[in-house]
Amino acid sequence: MNSPVAVLKSVGPKLVPFFKTTCIYYILWLDADKPTLFSALIKCLPVLSLCVFVLLHGMSLSDMHTYARRILGGLVFSALGDAFLIWQHIDGIYFIYGMVMFAIAHVLYIVSFGFRPLRLPVGAALFGVAAGMYAVLYPGLHGVYSVLVGVYVLLLWLMLWRGMARLQMFSNDLWTWTKLCACVGALLFIISDTLLGVNKFRIPIPYNRALIMTTYYAAQLGIALSVADLKDPTSGDVTTCGAPDVTASSKEVYCSNNEDMFELKDMSAHSFSNGLCCAKKME
Repeated sequence: MNSPVAVLKSVGPKLVPFFKTTCIYYILWLDADKPTLFSALIKCLPVLSLCVFVLLHGMSLSDMHTYARRILGGLVFSALGDAFLIWQHIDGIYFIYGMVMFAIAHVLYIVSFGFRPLRLPVGAALFGVAAGMYAVLYPGLHGVYSVLVGVYVLLLWLMLWRGMARLQMFSNDLWTWTKLCACVGALLFIISDTLLGVNKFRIPIPYNRALIMTTYYAAQLGIALSVADLKDPTSGDVTTCGAPDVTASSKEVYCSNNEDMFELKDMSAHSFSNGLCCAKKME
């Protein structure tokens, strides 16, 4: 069984670029009212480093990496959304472009998490909270934002529902911890976007940029960590999130092959002993 500590030791070095670029973002803390290509790059670098993190865990067109490919796609569209939001103070259309990019990212995350098990009671409860969130924002929404924000809120909470539905709280395998990362990431995404929405459409929030970006980067980190896999060189076990668990079946095939080999060896030994007996009788 692979512990979270072992997972952390495995993925830790690959996360160094993320933490470095995040620190650079906070250290520079470029003026949000004066957007430039450089400030857009600095803002996007942490998410782009998570793209590299996902790629380092393996990427191919096989079904085994379908989950990772979708998460990677979500991170790429998130980075595009970050870039568009840099210019939201210059022209409001960039905020809409950013929303669309993040909406696509959420769809990719939702499809990654899947719809099995469904767990409708969890979804019903969360959509009730989503309705409350939209009701809070609605008085400040005008024109196209009334529809766009409603759809966006729906996608946010749909993502959390699918993240929570995958959890198996009474299981201690590696998949439980990586799924928990995805679930926490989805929750932090909701917190970040709720802060952003309230600050933009309702009332100003003190230290809003720091709060929004901290929860946002943590959210993307949690979702990216859900692709983490760990190879145990002592046991030969391989766990890859989003792919079918083939360990048990592989062991069965291995054992079956071993049994066949033992049977062949027994047959060979039996034939050899019979041959010796016949030779002795002929003498």
